[in-house]
Amino acid sequence: MAMQSIYTPVQQQEKSHFYLPFLAGFYEHFAQPFAWTAFRVAIGGMLMIEGYPKIMAPMAQVGFVENLGFHPGWIWSPTLAAMQFFGGLMIALGLFTRPVALANAVMLAITLWFHFAHPYGHALLTDGGIAALKAGSDLFTPNAAVRLMDGGAKFLEQVQTKAELASLFWTGGAFFFAAFGGGYWSADKLFLKREF
Repeated sequence: MAMQSIYTPVQQQEKSHFYLPFLAGFYEHFAQPFAWTAFRVAIGGMLMIEGYPKIMAPMAQVGFVENLGFHPGWIWSPTLAAMQFFGGLMIALGLFTRPVALANAVMLAITLWFHFAHPYGHALLTDGGIAALKAGSDLFTPNAAVRLMDGGAKFLEQVQTKAELASLFWTGGAFFFAAFGGGYWSADKLFLKREF
């Protein structure tokens, strides 16, 4: 009996650490579920956007996946398309979140490795292209001339950085949901009443 009177539940201990304790209910019942859901929808939605062109042409990635060592490409290319589009939809909805997020996280980790291992390069133009640009060729728009004055090195560096950061964000987000599940307002919790 004495032990029970000393013990304070963890939830009560956490609430006492807020600077504004009266906001505890708001954080617990709205802010945390909303943030969890918004992040899940962002990760799933971006996977759907990235996967949509692949769903429209499911065999278009055959050469790419075979170059990565996934044979036969005619199986892996549509699998990649389905994982991104339908997996993204399931993550956004929070349906079977953990297994779908884990499958996508592995795929995204491979994508992240690919961006680091195979950068876009250092220039878009050869020395002859830069000379034509400097000579005032009408082959380039004014915006292209500005971006390509260094042969496109700065532009390619920006594209490379964006590809790496986007892949890192998606990979981390997918691993997050693989570890923690769909959260408060997920189909897993609301309809299935369980998480995987």
